Amino acid sequence: MLPYPDIDPVAISLGPLQVHWYGLMYVIGFVAAWWLGRRRAPRIGLNGDDVGDLIFYAALGVVLGGRLGYALFYGLEQWLADPLWIFRVWDGGMSFHGGLVGVLLASFYFARRKRVAYFTLTDFVAPLVPIGLGAGRIGNFINHELPGRVTELPWGMAFPGMGPEPRHPSSLYEALLEGAVLFAVLWWVSATPRRRGLISGLFLSLYGLFRFAVEFVRMPDAHIGFVAFGWVTMGMLLTLPMMLAGLALIAWSRRQPIP
Repeated sequence: MLPYPDIDPVAISLGPLQVHWYGLMYVIGFVAAWWLGRRRAPRIGLNGDDVGDLIFYAALGVVLGGRLGYALFYGLEQWLADPLWIFRVWDGGMSFHGGLVGVLLASFYFARRKRVAYFTLTDFVAPLVPIGLGAGRIGNFINHELPGRVTELPWGMAFPGMGPEPRHPSSLYEALLEGAVLFAVLWWVSATPRRRGLISGLFLSLYGLFRFAVEFVRMPDAHIGFVAFGWVTMGMLLTLPMMLAGLALIAWSRRQPIP
């Protein structure tokens, strides 16, 4: 069993001002997306300022969509009991799937504004996302969030507040798969022009596959538990349509011309 690293969730503390590692991970994700996006923006007729605007809209989509998605999918009872709870973002609670919907809507607005084909834009955005996903999962790990199920594997860790049993570091699995692996695949595949929709389809299907697989070793949300058959989690339920949509988009892309 490996020891759980003792990392203070607060990265910087200046009197009453506290900056958490989790918040810094969001900053890392957006800065990385901006820097990488500027390198490839001319391919779709955008410039550096356009990329900055796109990241701003995407950031709004992530925060608003992520919070609203968490409230709807994971905290509806709490929201109904305390409507102001949704504004207390410092209490935690963000949903990837809600954030994804927020980014898709932001991309739709930006594509119409700049007169760029929607799937051309999402193909451009998709490879920029995984670094932020991986950084966010590391933030979850530092915050002692997303604990895994009990395991006998040698890299199991005793999560703080969950007893002495070694558990899968499931957030690190997700950081590796949704972050490093997904970025490597999408960045490599998108290095040359591809049929419209292919990169977006790969993002949806591969993220869905990775997330679905990790859900088997990740603890379900304590206040929800399993939602079907004694093993299906809410994460699986929300991720399955992503995989199907990704595969459908890949099939659709085969009929599109290579730019």
